[in-house]
Amino acid sequence: MILQFISRESSLILAVTPANMDLANSDALKLAKEVDPQGLRTIGVITKLDLMDEGTDARDVLENKLLPLRRGYIGVVNRSQKDIEGKKDIRAALGAERKFFLSHPAYRHMADRMGTPHLQKTLNQQLTNHIRESLPTLRSKLQSQLLSLEKEVEEYKNFRPDDPTRKTKALLQMVQQFGVDFEKRIEGSGDQVDTLELSGGARINRIFHERFPFELVKMEFDEKDLRREISYAIKNIHGVRTGLFTPDMAFEAIVKKQIVKLKEPSLKCVDLVVSELATVIKKCAEKLSSYPRLREETERIVTTYIREREGRTKDQILLLIDIEQSYINTNHEDFIGFANAQQRSTQLNKKRAIPNQVIRRGWLTINNISLMKGGSKEYWFVLTAESLSWYKDEEEKEKKYMLPLDNLKIRDVEKGFMSNKHVFAIFNTEQRNVYKDLRQIELACDSQEDVDSWKASFLRAGVYPEKDQAENEDGVQENTFSMDPQLERQVETIRNLVDSYVAIINKSIRDLMPKTIMHLMINNTKAFIHHELLAYLYSSADQTSLMEESADQAQRRDDMLRMYHALKEALNIIGDISTSTVSTPVPPPVDDTWLQSTSSHSPTPQRRPVSSVHPPGRPPAVRGPTPGPPLIPMPVGSAATFSAPPIPSRPIPQNLFANNDPFSAPPQIPSRPARIPPGIPPGVPSRRPPAAPSRPTIIRPAEPSLLD
Repeated sequence: MILQFISRESSLILAVTPANMDLANSDALKLAKEVDPQGLRTIGVITKLDLMDEGTDARDVLENKLLPLRRGYIGVVNRSQKDIEGKKDIRAALGAERKFFLSHPAYRHMADRMGTPHLQKTLNQQLTNHIRESLPTLRSKLQSQLLSLEKEVEEYKNFRPDDPTRKTKALLQMVQQFGVDFEKRIEGSGDQVDTLELSGGARINRIFHERFPFELVKMEFDEKDLRREISYAIKNIHGVRTGLFTPDMAFEAIVKKQIVKLKEPSLKCVDLVVSELATVIKKCAEKLSSYPRLREETERIVTTYIREREGRTKDQILLLIDIEQSYINTNHEDFIGFANAQQRSTQLNKKRAIPNQVIRRGWLTINNISLMKGGSKEYWFVLTAESLSWYKDEEEKEKKYMLPLDNLKIRDVEKGFMSNKHVFAIFNTEQRNVYKDLRQIELACDSQEDVDSWKASFLRAGVYPEKDQAENEDGVQENTFSMDPQLERQVETIRNLVDSYVAIINKSIRDLMPKTIMHLMINNTKAFIHHELLAYLYSSADQTSLMEESADQAQRRDDMLRMYHALKEALNIIGDISTSTVSTPVPPPVDDTWLQSTSSHSPTPQRRPVSSVHPPGRPPAVRGPTPGPPLIPMPVGSAATFSAPPIPSRPIPQNLFANNDPFSAPPQIPSRPARIPPGIPPGVPSRRPPAAPSRPTIIRPAEPSLLD
């Protein structure tokens, strides 16, 4: 739990150690060293200085000479348990602490750097330093947040909810912005580009040039059915007679029947465009969410207008198809004519592109690979005018397979129960295996739009969808229908004429459909929004109800304004801190290698006898010398070299040394037996390093106290 807090770079670490314990083995200092190896955040605090044995002190430690820290140590004297129980006042405790440091001979020269008030001052200064160091980053973050809010707050600075002028201005601006957004989504714009999916005008363009051509080809006539219909038409026109020439009425009957089939995909194209326009309207109306009634009325009015234009657009498209059906222009420049129809081969049905031209590239998943070979797998597919190839990746270096497009068709496949992919299949019309032992390969995409796009690409390569009809008795009748050579030539001629003329009609419809929809629906809707929407809004409801704010918007505005002012105030405070505070430099590094030692008997210089208040078995703490008169040597080897503590710093009666011999009355000197670590029998030599013979133990005479 401690490490969780002191590991933060923004925290200051107070390494508190009692003065009557061994500082070299302080757990607090060891933990601080782990998270703050440079010592930039660690301040040593020595407590219980008043509980040390008489004659011992922590002067060298507090002066940062012994066991130094980069930010040094601060000594404090807190209330004892007796003081706490006696309800000693904090002010009295601080006064007693101050008196202790001023009166103690070892600490009085640094009393101004000791005590709780100095610790408080030091912490405040370190906090100030940390704040000043963090100010540039904090200021930059606050300024970026302020800039992001300024645009939105600008309209709220002088906001008055009940001001009719403001409501009128806001209504005009919102309607105008709605029209601009609608036009941008349809025509395209460089700002706020959606990079995740197609939207607006891009989706409508896809309907015009991919989905609609695909729907046209889906209703492509089946070869067997067409030939059977042509033969029936020829025979019915000849009646009881045997015809010698190819009747043009059969050609017109078949062509008109094919033109009628164009109505269904054309009307479906209009429905798809209307659906996309409704989506665009909802997206554009999201900016009106602050005013629910205004948003609701805007969506309703514009959607109603689009529905009205939808009816007129469909009527116009049906009129175009009726016009095409009303007159068969056999003098069209692209029409092959009867003369060329007899020489035309049936391969015109496959309108292949330039050989080896790449039509599309992209990722597809092959679903029906056997489970023994890894199940479904994704490949990089390349579709050309003649073949479909797939590779390991988009580098197109390792080709897995190349499938010719001859006799291939497309069929839809139902999506699996647990699958989220959309699937279509490619198969061979002659019942041959398409890939290895597979009669068809199932290709999967992430969305239905991708499936439709791939199908449109296959159409460009001449791979058509399968007809949704089964072989029935008509096919049996056709197989039993005898066709003489002359009738067969007539059927082939009309077949080529129908193919040529239907291609002309398809080309014309594919060109006129986008133009009709754009003119009658999309462009008219844009003009309606710009010129008439505002009048419809005023007529539908009064301005007050339209511009009634939602509760969420009011709360959002208040929160935004509050945040804006708080950010400005914070930046002002940061500026004041920068100019009114002074930072202190970081202390230079010190040699703190003593913290690296984990041994419990770290060797330290034994300058003074140590405090006896420490746990058994723990080495004594090191205490510094006390200033006083010149030192008096004591014979080496005396019992007092290890056990005799120094004379306490208190007045001593003169009669103790009546003969002026400080050693004549040894019983008057407090002494204690030498401590022997537990578990070591008497007589066994100690492992403690012997004291240097050149440094005798010395005793200072007492110094008069300042209190005297």
